Amino acid sequence: MNSDPQTVAVGITPLFNCSYFDDRQEQLLVIQQELLQLPLYERLLALGFRRSGEAVYRPRCPGCDACQSLRLPLGEFHLSKRQKRTLAHNRDLDIRVTDQYREEHYRLYEHYICARHQDGSMYPPSLEQYRHFLQCQWLAPHFIELHLGQKLVGVAVTDVLPNSLSAVYSYFDPALEKRSLGAMMILTQCRLGQDWGKHYLYMGYQIDNHPKMGYKRLYRPYEILTEQGWLKSDCSHCNPLHSR
Repeated sequence: MNSDPQTVAVGITPLFNCSYFDDRQEQLLVIQQELLQLPLYERLLALGFRRSGEAVYRPRCPGCDACQSLRLPLGEFHLSKRQKRTLAHNRDLDIRVTDQYREEHYRLYEHYICARHQDGSMYPPSLEQYRHFLQCQWLAPHFIELHLGQKLVGVAVTDVLPNSLSAVYSYFDPALEKRSLGAMMILTQCRLGQDWGKHYLYMGYQIDNHPKMGYKRLYRPYEILTEQGWLKSDCSHCNPLHSR
């Protein structure tokens, strides 16, 4: 990062209880910056960092490397048969993209958290928590909306960067679980990223052996960040995203 005109200070948190495994402790590298230039943030994404609100962080847990940064090279992304069925099942949805927050976003988020994540750190939800978690002064997120008729049924909060997209958080109407709207929002991000000429979709941390955090390996080919750099999965029997 020395060649970048902006410098940042990196701190480390004390140990605290892990958000994903009850028997482990968590520690984070944290960058708290009033103004972070987007090319530099994109470079930090490539180093395994993410943002929560305006704080940029990366796990640095002693004795544990369960959180692995995963990204999709959008020029090579392929659909599985299951993902093609998800797209077909949701053809009646209307997709809209905005960079403007609406109260309807929070109402859907509140409903989603109360229905599906009462055992998580985001419960109980509040508007202040929502804004602190997702909004950022130096990077206005985009809201990829899924509409069924006139009803908002899904939102993928997404950072749009010069060469990539970063999936911040997605939520949807729990009553429509059979539509696989979580998968639909990832596939929509992939398609939009391709249409916008982006190289990667950063999907956050893949956590194997965790019931809610192991789904990212279903999107192939993917790349995992290791001590040797980004390593690509093998995907030799898939179908292109835009194939019919």
